[in-house]
Amino acid sequence: MAERDAIEAALAELLRPEAFKDYGPNGLQVEGRREVRRIASGVTASLAFIDAAIDAGADTLLVHHGLFWRGQDGRLVGWLKARVARLLAHEINLFAYHLPLDAQPEFGNNAQLGLRLGLRADARFGEQDLGFIGAAAGLADLATLAARVHEALARAPLVLPGDGRALRRIAWCSGGAQGYFEAAIAAGADAFLTGEVSEPQAHLARETGVAFLACGHHASERYGAAALGAHLAARFGLEHGFIDLDNPA
Repeated sequence: MAERDAIEAALAELLRPEAFKDYGPNGLQVEGRREVRRIASGVTASLAFIDAAIDAGADTLLVHHGLFWRGQDGRLVGWLKARVARLLAHEINLFAYHLPLDAQPEFGNNAQLGLRLGLRADARFGEQDLGFIGAAAGLADLATLAARVHEALARAPLVLPGDGRALRRIAWCSGGAQGYFEAAIAAGADAFLTGEVSEPQAHLARETGVAFLACGHHASERYGAAALGAHLAARFGLEHGFIDLDNPA
């Protein structure tokens, strides 16, 4: 058992949310019981995730995508009311960290994605240094890289092949970071991995020769909250479980 305030302080120390300009509030979004015994981690605080966490006996949730976003209608109606009502009825804490969880160098989404792909970052790039880049190591060609992504994420990536060059430097940024493609190219990448793709990236891949792989927003962000939750559980002597709900996006 641990105090909620101690968990919050540990997360603030690890993730440094004050250092990021983000799209919504990071930290404790919904206050539940003071004493924490079991953490459930997941990608998104959806109603299905909240219900699964309740069934698992969790009193504290740790997610990447929380409930509140900039520009959102803030009224507690519809789907937002349903999620908040469920949390309050069961006195469940909800911690959510967006960009801070992407950037954290050990437990973050990008660090954990690189770990599963056998990639080690030696530099950062892009806005707020969220992009990671490093040597291709054993992933010297695009077919090998795509196969590694498929194996590690259990999802075949959408591949824009560029000019088929040998891969020396690979860049990555989880989630919806297709807008980082130009920064990855400028940083010297021969291939760039992220979760989503938009129309302009197909043209940039053809015109620059740099390959682009869209690996799935959810698939590329499954690992940060799980790693962070496991770390907290070990540090404070808590129970922890990661709940992965399939998402085709």
